[in-house]
Amino acid sequence: MCGRYAQSADMRELMEQFEVTGSSPQQSLPANWNIAPTNPIYIVRADSSDFTKNALATVSWGLIAPWLTGINEAKTSQSRAINARSESIHEKPTFRSAFRSTRCLIPAEGYYEWATALGKFAPKQPFFITSRNGKQLPLAGIWSSWRAPSGDLIQSASIITQEAQGELAEIHSRMPVFMPHERWNQWLDPRNNSIENLKELMIVESPAAIVVAHPVSSAVNSVAQNTQELTAGIELGEPETLF
Repeated sequence: MCGRYAQSADMRELMEQFEVTGSSPQQSLPANWNIAPTNPIYIVRADSSDFTKNALATVSWGLIAPWLTGINEAKTSQSRAINARSESIHEKPTFRSAFRSTRCLIPAEGYYEWATALGKFAPKQPFFITSRNGKQLPLAGIWSSWRAPSGDLIQSASIITQEAQGELAEIHSRMPVFMPHERWNQWLDPRNNSIENLKELMIVESPAAIVVAHPVSSAVNSVAQNTQELTAGIELGEPETLF
């Protein structure tokens, strides 16, 4: 699972890395080193007027199921739909329509994961996992639009996860699906609705070549904490003195 992540880049940086030539927000989101469910986030998707162009947009994290009718119910459901499992995304009623036609990339500076009892680290020890090349991590995602009773259109998104591999499996059993640059066009094109092809695009090999993980302070456990120091590495077994 991916339940928190960091994003401090402004939209101009993201537009450059993700080759955005289509529409974009009017202003950047503030830096957020501890993004939590329902927070506003960036996504990269196909431009609605030209599918060959990438667009940058801001949405709410946690996909709202299309059949929900009340705003309170919708907001509550988001926290349970921040992640979609790659193995069943094409079958689950909440996710299957978006998977077929409204996929996206979710740029992340890095994401946090908490060690489970199944690995070699102390349970609940947080880690920050980031790109080896210093660039944004392109996480596979899906997005959708939901019309509130007030008439407002709320757009939301989920991060797709898969079974963890390699060293990441020593921390947690799940990891996000990383989407290599050469697959972006196929992934974002809403005309690509081949389930088999989309499944192949989600196969991630050798994640250790893509990301690196280091332990961080348990201060990240509190959503009230939101500074860059949350991503700083610590030595396990030593006192944590970040805050």
